[in-house]
Amino acid sequence: MSAPPQTAGEPITDKNQLIASLEAGCKPVEAFRIGTEHEKFAFRRADLKPLTYEEPGGIGDLLTALQEFGWASIYEGENIIALKRDGASITLEPGGQLELSGAPLETLHQTCDEVNTHLAEVKQVGEQHDIGMLGIGFQPKWPRDAIPWMPKGRYAIMKRYMPTKGSLGLDMMLRTATVQVNLDFSSEADMVKKFRVGLALQPIITGLFANSPFTEGKPNGFVSYRSHIWTDTDPDRCGILPFVFEDGMGFERYVDYLLDVPMYFVYRNSKYIDVAGQSFRDFMDAKLPGLPGEVARIGDWDDHMTTAFPEVRLKTFLEMRGADAGPWARICALPAIWTGLLYDGSALDAAHDLVKGWRHEDHLRLRDEVPRTGLATEFGQGSVLDIAREVVAISRSGLKARGRKGAMDADETGYLQILDAIVRAGRTPADVLIEKFHGDWGGNVDPVFTELAY
Repeated sequence: MSAPPQTAGEPITDKNQLIASLEAGCKPVEAFRIGTEHEKFAFRRADLKPLTYEEPGGIGDLLTALQEFGWASIYEGENIIALKRDGASITLEPGGQLELSGAPLETLHQTCDEVNTHLAEVKQVGEQHDIGMLGIGFQPKWPRDAIPWMPKGRYAIMKRYMPTKGSLGLDMMLRTATVQVNLDFSSEADMVKKFRVGLALQPIITGLFANSPFTEGKPNGFVSYRSHIWTDTDPDRCGILPFVFEDGMGFERYVDYLLDVPMYFVYRNSKYIDVAGQSFRDFMDAKLPGLPGEVARIGDWDDHMTTAFPEVRLKTFLEMRGADAGPWARICALPAIWTGLLYDGSALDAAHDLVKGWRHEDHLRLRDEVPRTGLATEFGQGSVLDIAREVVAISRSGLKARGRKGAMDADETGYLQILDAIVRAGRTPADVLIEKFHGDWGGNVDPVFTELAY
């Protein structure tokens, strides 16, 4: 999640400013970029426990040590809570999950190099402090009350508010980890088409990357418990957005949606002010109960956009948010599959044709069932596995058409190989973990901290 804003920006006097802030994301195809974000769980190798911020060799020391590689620190009060370098940032999720928010890059080769560099740096620092990093979608061993909170003001506000809206919001904050990709659009129509494809296919991606089958040391009955958690986090700001598939969808319609999402906070004078549940519309009219007379500014709007959590989120780019965190190779596979689907015109047309006949009930059923039954989920005349095979094939065609070459003249399709293996086997990564739990692991979840460590 975001670091504290650097400036509040200009006052908001009209809704058109908010629409224009999204329209500003439109760019020519040659300027399209790929931004990959991924989270992982930090743990002490000695006992597998999550790290506190303050302990020797804890999260604070980890961030301090990473400065050796040229990362500049961002502070909240006296605490380092983020790092930045060359257009990328390292931030903290509420339970100490370490997130790399990658720079916008031209090719998958570059974004995978960035991931590799980051993980190598984290691994080097981790070895100095006996810290491990785990790539999985949900904390597999420790209960919620064993997870330490990070010292960020926005998290304290969310911690108080989340339980008033759903039963799993605190689990979302403390015990989940994801990988996502941020991709561009050329026009409002292009944004809408990509948004629709993205929302429709998120459950398919969830199935391909499902990697969170354990809770507190036992199978939890899901292949992506992380994905299920979002269904009971906060109905005001999560889930499938039906209006995206309706006539009239565009930047203004999304702004109207965001204006109806209740606020969490306002950042003023280096402090987070709790306005949870209040209206941004009132804020624009200087009638916010929690901050009477204060006028909303563009920086407040930028903050507010980060507090909505639909399956696809619109900013000046589109965020694809459906995948569990996983091991090294699957981090690169997530931006690969979406880049192939959305950045080639013919592939985008094929993906759109695949999903355009799906009804709202279809979207909801896939969203509800795939976290539990994964690729085996029945759909239409077949299963989610059948759709996943077609989606991977469409993406490959898109990456081939892009023709972006890397080392040894290889194109970008190689990043899909791990997904090829998944669809050939017809099993999610979680299915493999569950089999090991009941087999070689002897009913003990601890080996996951070795097998899925970076």
